[in-house]
Amino acid sequence: MLILLPPSEGKTPPPFGAPLDLATLSFDGLAKTRRGVLSALIRFCSSEPATAATALGLGPTQAGHVRANASLKRAPAGLAIDVYTGVLFEALDAGSLRSADRRRLNRLVAISSALFGLVRPDDLIPAYRLSGDTCLPTLGTMPAVWREHVSGELAQQPGVILDLRSGSYVALGPIPPGIAGRSVVGRVLHEHEGKRSIVSHHNKATKGRIVRSLAQATTHPKTIADLIDVLVALGYQAELQAPRRQGAPSLVDIIVGEV
Repeated sequence: MLILLPPSEGKTPPPFGAPLDLATLSFDGLAKTRRGVLSALIRFCSSEPATAATALGLGPTQAGHVRANASLKRAPAGLAIDVYTGVLFEALDAGSLRSADRRRLNRLVAISSALFGLVRPDDLIPAYRLSGDTCLPTLGTMPAVWREHVSGELAQQPGVILDLRSGSYVALGPIPPGIAGRSVVGRVLHEHEGKRSIVSHHNKATKGRIVRSLAQATTHPKTIADLIDVLVALGYQAELQAPRRQGAPSLVDIIVGEV
C-alpha cells in the first residue's frame, strides 16, 4: 500500500546535519528531474532575488526564504517528516509513534514535493520554499516539469494507493489510468445538521489522524475493499464512491463531525 500526502508550505529548518545528498533520496527514477529543479531554483534565487520572491509568492518580510533557497546545497538536511509542519503533520505526530510504527509509516507514505517530486518520511531534505503551482525560468510550471515523471513512478508502485494530496500536488503527478482500479482518492467531509462540506482544518487534521491510524494498524489492506474495512474498523465513517470518469480513481469520503 502507498499513501500519498501533500507537503506543507511552512517548513522547519533542521538546526544541524549534513547537507542534502540527492543520491540518498527514495524514488530513484526522479533523480534527474530533481537535479534540474534544484539547480534552477538555486540559480533563480541567487541571480534574481526580487523576481524570485514574487514568483514564489513571498512578501517583503520573507526575503529570508529566498536567501535560504539560494543556499540549499549547503543547508542542513533533516527527516522530511520533521521538516514538513502544519495541521496534517501535527495531527500525524510521527515523533510519538513507536519505532515499529515509524518504520511502517516510512514504508507506507510518500510526500509530494515541488522540489523533489516524491520523498519518504525518513528521507533527509533541507527546508525550502517552492509551491506546486510555481513557474521557474527555463523550466516552466512545476506540473509540466513533474507530471510525467511522478505519474510514471506511481505506476511502478505495487498495491493499493490512497491519494490524500491537495489539488496542486495531484497536478504534479496524477494517478495514471492503468492503476486507477487499485487507487482511491480520500476526501474529508464535515457533516453538520445533515449537510456535508469540505473544511480545510477538518480535512488536514483528519488526514493526519488517518495516516497515523494506518501506520499503527496491524492489518495491511491489499484491495480498496480491504482499505474501507480497515478504516471502518479504526473508527472512521468511510463511504466509497464510484470514479467520476473512466480511468479515474474511486473516491472514499471520510465523514467527520466536530474535531
